[in-house]
Amino acid sequence: MSGDLLGLLSGIRGLRVLVVGDAIVDRYLTGTPIGLSREAPVPVLDLTGDHDQCGGAANVAANLRALGADPTLLAVVGADPAGRRLHAAMAAAGVGADHLVVDESRSTVVKRRVLAREQMLLRLDEGSRERIASATAAELARRLADQLRRCDVVIACDYGYGTFTGPVVATLAHSAGRPLFVVDSRAPGRFRSLRPDVVKPNYAEAAALLGEPSLDTSGDRVGQVVEHRARLLERTGAGLVAVTLDRDGAVVLQAGRPSLRTCATVREAETTVGAGDTFTAAFALALASGAEPASSAEFASAAAGTVVRKPGTAICDPAELRRRLGGTGKILPGDELPSWLTDVAGRGCQVVFTNGCFDILHDGHVSLLSRAKGLGELLVVGVNADESVRRLKGPSRPVVPLGERMRVLAALGCVDVVVPFHADSPVELIERLRPDVYAKGDDYTLQDLPEASLVERLGGRVELLRTVDGRSTTKIIRDIHALSGERR
Repeated sequence: MSGDLLGLLSGIRGLRVLVVGDAIVDRYLTGTPIGLSREAPVPVLDLTGDHDQCGGAANVAANLRALGADPTLLAVVGADPAGRRLHAAMAAAGVGADHLVVDESRSTVVKRRVLAREQMLLRLDEGSRERIASATAAELARRLADQLRRCDVVIACDYGYGTFTGPVVATLAHSAGRPLFVVDSRAPGRFRSLRPDVVKPNYAEAAALLGEPSLDTSGDRVGQVVEHRARLLERTGAGLVAVTLDRDGAVVLQAGRPSLRTCATVREAETTVGAGDTFTAAFALALASGAEPASSAEFASAAAGTVVRKPGTAICDPAELRRRLGGTGKILPGDELPSWLTDVAGRGCQVVFTNGCFDILHDGHVSLLSRAKGLGELLVVGVNADESVRRLKGPSRPVVPLGERMRVLAALGCVDVVVPFHADSPVELIERLRPDVYAKGDDYTLQDLPEASLVERLGGRVELLRTVDGRSTTKIIRDIHALSGERR
């Protein structure tokens, strides 16, 4: 699949996803502060509302439904009022409750959050934390074995509430023809023996798995994760590890391939809950549809970006995601660079510039762009206009016209500005922009990169980034022609 992130919204529709794990009721009590209590120095709220939302594995399922997939939730709940509230919340989110296993010996997990306007004051947790009973585990394993034959991807959501007992884990381990297997767990090392395809820890979970200190947001958390790539892959047993880092985006790690970085576009709201669930749902769907990891990570980051300013438990709004993936606000005319971008002394951020044709965006492009973004704060991408591509690549190129190429680039979370240029080299653009860093692939050398000396003369530096082996637009086009010839 190409890097058309908007196209992914159609590609993921109808995918059958099995979500197995800990379902939670997220209950919100909201009120208006009216003073301090006389009994203790605590605020008094005039209660104005209360409502329930899907939490935990149920929130992953709700996000899958919102994105157009067909989710099945397999979880254990109690025969209690909270269990009935979970059924109601799932119905409101369009998620079926046919495979909720009711255990009368358990209490449904509830997380009550008390908010004064949008400021959370208190969280109260209740519900069973012990391992599910043997009879319940056997029923869950039986249903799991049946549903594994019917889905395109399975997501294990482990929040530490006892779902993943021996029979359930054994069923996942011994399933013949198991589909794409994605794990989101508070203790991701617990699933190592199952050799999952994908594991998605957050930063704190990854640091704990490594036995490394957790850095605050001022530390180099991305560098720490990338440095320990091999250990994370080994300790999770996964083919791919995606570490979410809230305001720092996400890092995707694979053996033998460059790490990928996506960037958060907005800061998370104080009361946002479950943006990681949104990322997990969108990432799993994109991978299951056949998208490359780089495009899948960008798609998932964009989905998570639709929820981070919302109070309460996060569910992706597909209409907002479509607008975000369109990204047209990032596109600038080549002859109208704004003064805030060209005023080097006043722009107040490190600008990284790269350029190319980007005809049929692929994994290699996205990998390089995500790493280029990590070299500064603002990534500007120059794109060869159609006539320039024809001069450089031949009369049959570009395959994709300039406007479409720019819109696809603008949909990437790591890209901040897209600007076309009509010459064969972006020299004039570099002179006006005066970037702090000029990033290109290491298939170039400083000697055969004509812009290198100009960048250095203007006070910037040149960074040559490792390219992804075997990835090029020319090769993709050759493969398509070869396939077309075989069909004839």
